[in-house]
Amino acid sequence: MKKTIKATLCILIFALMLCGCQTEDDEIQVVRVWSPEAEGGDDDGGTHGFASGRKVGMVTDVGGIDDESFNQGAWEGMQLLTSSTGADIEYRESSSEADFVPNLKSLIDNDCELCWGVGYACSDAILECSKENPDVHFAIVDNAYDDAPDNVTGVVFRAQEPSFLVGYIAAVMSRSAKIGFVGGVKSDLIDQFQYGYMAGAKYAASLFGKDIKIYVEYADSYTDSDKGYELATQMYKDGCDVVYHAAGLAGTGVIEAAKDNRRFVIGVDRDQSYLAPRFVLTSALKNVNVAVEKVSSSYLAGEDIGGKNISFGLTEGAVGIPSDHPNLRDEIYDSVLKLEDKIKAGELNVPSNEAEYQQFVNELEKE
Repeated sequence: MKKTIKATLCILIFALMLCGCQTEDDEIQVVRVWSPEAEGGDDDGGTHGFASGRKVGMVTDVGGIDDESFNQGAWEGMQLLTSSTGADIEYRESSSEADFVPNLKSLIDNDCELCWGVGYACSDAILECSKENPDVHFAIVDNAYDDAPDNVTGVVFRAQEPSFLVGYIAAVMSRSAKIGFVGGVKSDLIDQFQYGYMAGAKYAASLFGKDIKIYVEYADSYTDSDKGYELATQMYKDGCDVVYHAAGLAGTGVIEAAKDNRRFVIGVDRDQSYLAPRFVLTSALKNVNVAVEKVSSSYLAGEDIGGKNISFGLTEGAVGIPSDHPNLRDEIYDSVLKLEDKIKAGELNVPSNEAEYQQFVNELEKE
């Protein structure tokens, strides 16, 4: 280790706006995150390598490391981590939920001191392994615990916020006044995407006097691209001209359907425009890479992040839409940026579930 870490660390404050398993008594968690900039940087522009020789591992959800979505984004965050800290990284792919515990144990046996689980489906496996291995730290993407163990960190995203933005865009861009949503597996997590999207569409409809109809279907899978293709194709046949997916690999089928039907689709988690440049209208970004890199760096820097849930959203710069917008007129993109500001300022409270959505719509009808 060439340099020791100075005492001064960057402080990031993440507001806990957790969905699903958040409780009213939860408090804002403060996480101090190491960064090269905080240390003044190396003269040669390289990394400090302060974590050289230390190991961080991750276990994918069933979509695999190349899912063009969530798992891939998490692995990119791990790659950022090794660039910024010098830590050694590795991953294990899961073909089913039964692989989670064996994969986590494999990382532990290989001396990983921080083990990530990607996706809420991994939550039970994380708890099991954390109890058996109190000297190992665990973190999970897309899950928060009511009472997180001292060696566990939950990381969640306010997915309803970027979903609201793309719902607004879908309603504004739709000529048929019919738009669609294809989810993977119905859950509290995917509710954030669905109801945030629907709320954004209804908000735009109220502004511009449109009567928007929203079609909703679930693939009951995050890997069945044929099912995603089938559901989206039927939506396009029914008149939808924009479909948003939150379905992992099943969502790649939705994108293929958009290409074949020459209609718009909205990507998720990553900027998916490269999959169909002419037909991906925009994407609802969840910058998993940012969260994984920052939380991991904080842990490696010696910060106590155990027993906490950390929420990432627009305020933290961890969600949003891509700045490149070739399929969106500038005035529409600029109006979305103004919506972002309203959400950050608390002027717009985006719903994350059905009850909040109904309340949101009722308030719109009163205006």
